[in-house]
Amino acid sequence: MVTEIVPAATRRAPNRNRPAKPLKKRPTPYTLALTLAVLLPLTFLAVFFFVPVFNLLSRGFGGESGADWGGLLTVLTRPRTWRLVRNTIGQALVGTAITTALGIPIAYLLYRTRFPGQAVVRALVMVPFVLPTVVVGVAFRSLLRPGGLLAPGGLLGGLNLDQSFAAVLLALIFFNLSVVVRTVGGLWQRLDPRQEQAARALGASPFRAFCTVTIPALLPAIAAGAALVALFSATAFGVVLVLGGTGYGTVETEIYQRVTVFLDLRGAAVLSILQLVVVAIALTVSQHARARSERAVAVARAENAAHRWQLSNRFDLVSALVTTVTVGLLIVAPLLSLVIRSLQDGTGAWTLANYRALNTATTGGLIVPVTTALAMSLRTAAIATALALPIGFLLALVLSRRPRSRSGRRAISGFDAFVMLPLGVSAVTVGFGFLITFTRPWFGLDLRTSGLLIPVAQAVVAIPLVVRTLLPVLRAVDPRQRQAAATLGASPLRVLRDVDLPLILRPLGTALGFAFAVSLGEFGATSFLARPDAPTLPVVIFRLLSRPGQANFGMALAAAVLLGLLTALVMAAVERLSGTSLFGG
Repeated sequence: MVTEIVPAATRRAPNRNRPAKPLKKRPTPYTLALTLAVLLPLTFLAVFFFVPVFNLLSRGFGGESGADWGGLLTVLTRPRTWRLVRNTIGQALVGTAITTALGIPIAYLLYRTRFPGQAVVRALVMVPFVLPTVVVGVAFRSLLRPGGLLAPGGLLGGLNLDQSFAAVLLALIFFNLSVVVRTVGGLWQRLDPRQEQAARALGASPFRAFCTVTIPALLPAIAAGAALVALFSATAFGVVLVLGGTGYGTVETEIYQRVTVFLDLRGAAVLSILQLVVVAIALTVSQHARARSERAVAVARAENAAHRWQLSNRFDLVSALVTTVTVGLLIVAPLLSLVIRSLQDGTGAWTLANYRALNTATTGGLIVPVTTALAMSLRTAAIATALALPIGFLLALVLSRRPRSRSGRRAISGFDAFVMLPLGVSAVTVGFGFLITFTRPWFGLDLRTSGLLIPVAQAVVAIPLVVRTLLPVLRAVDPRQRQAAATLGASPLRVLRDVDLPLILRPLGTALGFAFAVSLGEFGATSFLARPDAPTLPVVIFRLLSRPGQANFGMALAAAVLLGLLTALVMAAVERLSGTSLFGG
């Protein structure tokens, strides 16, 4: 028998009263991957969104010298300030009310009935939303300028809508109509028709059944669509700047004027704070309405009750009339006018001179040709998309998780609202924040001279759209599939590759298209950051509109057609490659 002798110095008497030390849990690969997926996007948003917005707020409240409430009160007590606030809120409320009223019957026709050519009408309704705001403004300006349908001497020239609230309102309806149609129609086509049929069987008239059964079921979707329209209308910078002119302005256009014309950064910062308040209210209502809409769709077990359109049906007839007038006058007419007038000179003769002039820098007082600005737009949009797509994907991946604990679900909900803040904050505010923040090199890199400042700002604007495109698909993935793959030994990256990626490849293509199209036509932030020798195409279009003369206006029309056509081609290519319908088909 061999006995091992242990030195007394190394022997320890057992202490039965001492609690055992808990084993330290090492972070799992899943935890590390999830942490990295949270930290990378948050770092990007913190540096390029929250820091510029914070600097903007601090400039409004006094800047480096401390709080100066006197300067803040000076701006807030000006009658002009509150007139601009009333204009901003007024255009949001009136535009939302009219757009919602027109969108409901159109949603009924496109999603509750069937008729020949339905896909074409859907595309016509959905296309305006992806067009750049500058293109929308130029399209309606072509109707209001001499020779246009709404100009003096035109068919409806007696209305005198040039540089008026009505002109801005028409463009807002054009731009936002698809939001209401798609939001309401998406829910309407899944409503169970038996509830309305039961009300009819109990003696209710068609109108009463519609008001007491269908409308209450659609209220969450109507509220969600209306809240989004109000948000987009309150931040419609490019449309107001092009169509409002000097006769009509909002808080956003005043911020632009304060910075670029009067060099009043302090006053612009105070107005940006007001804009943030207005947008925050609209974003809060939108988030609440969207959450209610998602819950309503989740519990619905509805059938597609679309029926063949009938002339004898009053609802079918009224919806067809509203759709024909709205689509014809508010969508088709501006787009046709834009194309036709770009092919005419000041006398109405057909010519390609406006397009030939795009390759020269001498016409219109431009430093660079329009074609050079187009190349700049394509380059910045590509960089912005390359930034927005992976960051938006990581954010959507984290937001799609379904924690079992209540605190975890609340954390995900709060993180969702946190990520959506760039969607609520105006692009003008983002651009102005960049302008006053990145005045010096960061870590040895001067973003202003490197050409990265504009793509980064456009990526900040595009990230929420990428998240909203991918999130519904990721949330639809059954979590048991991920758990089963992890149980079988798959790493987090392999789970992502084998479970999630096959389902979101097509939505990724859609998100790529939206990010590229939004970046290509972005004007609010870019208008503050573009250098005279390196402008983007939307900035050049606005500069041409700002200069007098038929030649400049003709070039602006041709450039707007080029930008709109390029945006439409990008979206059509993405739709074809991804195999999904971007227009609600």
